[in-house]
Amino acid sequence: MNFASLWCLDPSVTYLNHGSFGACPSAVLEAQSSLRMEMEREPVDFLGASLPARLDAAREALAAFVGAAPEDLVFVPNATAGVNAVLRSLSLGPGDELLLTNHTYAACRKTVDYVAAHAGARVVVAQLPFPCPDVEEIVFSVLKCVSPRTRLALLDHVTSPTALVLPIARLVNELRTRGVDTLVDGAHAPGMVPLRLGELGAAYYTGNAHKWLCAPKGAAFLHVRREHQAQLHPNVISHGYTAGFHAEFDWPGTFDPTPWLCVPEALRFIGGLLPAGWPQVMAVNRDLTLKARALLLESSGLEAPCPDAMIGSMASIPLPAAARGAPAHGLDCAGLHAWFRERQVETWLHPHPLPLLRISAQLYNDLDQFKRLATLLGEALRGR
Repeated sequence: MNFASLWCLDPSVTYLNHGSFGACPSAVLEAQSSLRMEMEREPVDFLGASLPARLDAAREALAAFVGAAPEDLVFVPNATAGVNAVLRSLSLGPGDELLLTNHTYAACRKTVDYVAAHAGARVVVAQLPFPCPDVEEIVFSVLKCVSPRTRLALLDHVTSPTALVLPIARLVNELRTRGVDTLVDGAHAPGMVPLRLGELGAAYYTGNAHKWLCAPKGAAFLHVRREHQAQLHPNVISHGYTAGFHAEFDWPGTFDPTPWLCVPEALRFIGGLLPAGWPQVMAVNRDLTLKARALLLESSGLEAPCPDAMIGSMASIPLPAAARGAPAHGLDCAGLHAWFRERQVETWLHPHPLPLLRISAQLYNDLDQFKRLATLLGEALRGR
């Protein structure tokens, strides 16, 4: 089946960057449009009377998918908002330490810096290697930075720049035995890797539904262990303040709740595209990612920067230096991205922790598209 026809992506563009903002299938967008029309026909009834029950139903569907109790789950606009809600609810003091890594998503790193600066706390950065030979290097690099003053560790489940699937269950457990709570930034994880949040045991876990779950933009969630919920507050204080975990987050003021309400339809639609459902979707995307990565590494003459076991539906490779006179010579990552875009290829390049090319694989992609990328990459680095 031509899965690409189910999305409204520009067919003239080879779109290999699902990881940045996701892409919502046309059928899910139609469901959202129908909900919006219903809301605008009777806004008071939709937002004032029926919304709580609708949110509860959407929450139950999402909770079942991520292996959580609905009581422990709230919707947020995006994972960055979830990270902000947690960090800005902490009671920190001078000398307290917040632990993160050099692969932390830049927006979340800035949130940590902001919170630490206001509290007089210290930011400790674990240096994760890339290339990374194995998960032991990750675990060692994080744990050696823990001290008696560590209040919270912010860890990515899937790192954004380097696309590493971190051993998050092991890290959460190791940190918990040391008395350290973990906030997991799972922006990319839902729909890429299986989740069992109730078993994971992280104090906090936030993830996007608009990326690999393919829900509309503005759909994400925050999962909080029950003992932390009373101390946690949303970024916008509104009518639900002091009325309970769900009440505080479910109503931030007048807003468009349809991205949240469309999560069940996105789960149903994407999960229905392949006979074995979501497990097969994740497996197919991962298989294509591994094949595409192998193709790019071979064409660039590079060794794999991490084991296959640390790859999900994205992969990053270090960019070799361009030959003198080649199109990429003298271009930074932004310039090289523009060079690819002029040739109708949308991909992702990033300068840190070293110049990287990151690919994403979704059901609408195929290996021929990555062959085109490999050909263009060779031309950019070596010339014709």
